Amino acid sequence: MKYSIITINYNDKKGLRQTIESVINQTYDDFEYIIIDGGSTDGSVDVIKEYDAQINYWVSEPDKGIYNAMNKGIKKATGEYLNFMNSGDCFYDQHVLSNVLSYLEADIVHGRYYDRSRQCFPDIMVQVPTMMYFYESSIQHQSCFIRRSLFHSKHYDENLQIVSDWKFFLEQIVFQNSSIKFMPVTVVSYEGSGISVSQKNKLFKEREAVLFKLLPPRVLQDYQRYAGKESPMIDLIPLFNRTRGLQNLIIRVVKAILKIYYLFHKKPL
Repeated sequence: MKYSIITINYNDKKGLRQTIESVINQTYDDFEYIIIDGGSTDGSVDVIKEYDAQINYWVSEPDKGIYNAMNKGIKKATGEYLNFMNSGDCFYDQHVLSNVLSYLEADIVHGRYYDRSRQCFPDIMVQVPTMMYFYESSIQHQSCFIRRSLFHSKHYDENLQIVSDWKFFLEQIVFQNSSIKFMPVTVVSYEGSGISVSQKNKLFKEREAVLFKLLPPRVLQDYQRYAGKESPMIDLIPLFNRTRGLQNLIIRVVKAILKIYYLFHKKPL
């Protein structure tokens, strides 16, 4: 089986129905569908029962938060690649799973996404994210297809409430060197006003705590120094450092300009 699609829901009856419809109407059907409900009381379970014949596994019971629920889904999954299409998020169109198929060559395959709250396609992220990228940003997990084997040794950190998916990507891509591939496919239409947006202060605190735990202080200090700098000169520093001849030429030109300047102004060097 190629895909396991996992939906997490808690008291979002309307969003859940939209998500289910986007999943079961995919033109590619070699996937299993798993729904983990956190014990909803708003009629979500009735919605799940309506589609019971098209859902491979579902449960409705209290959980310890979104990452605990996602880990429950992971434990039930049998597909080669996992996608988390949580309640309220929808596949961009009915051909997504079919269009993604030819790009499934890496451990993590990620595509584009549409932000319904802003009615736009956010900027395409870098194709191969670096440590600096993760220091300032993350991958949109709904747009990712993750090889299930990456979860064999480690699941999402349930001690975190907002950034556990970011931490997972950081550890896998930067520290474990898992392969990653960008695909020019719009995977998801999502509501860009979730918890990571509404609780930004908490998000930053959680990310900071993770970084302090994972990075040695002197390494972290370098990222703190350069993060948020807008000047393109920051990106040119590595190139400049590799061009010793150019550096010497620039130094000689600057010295010549200074000599001419002081000559005309009759000031000693």
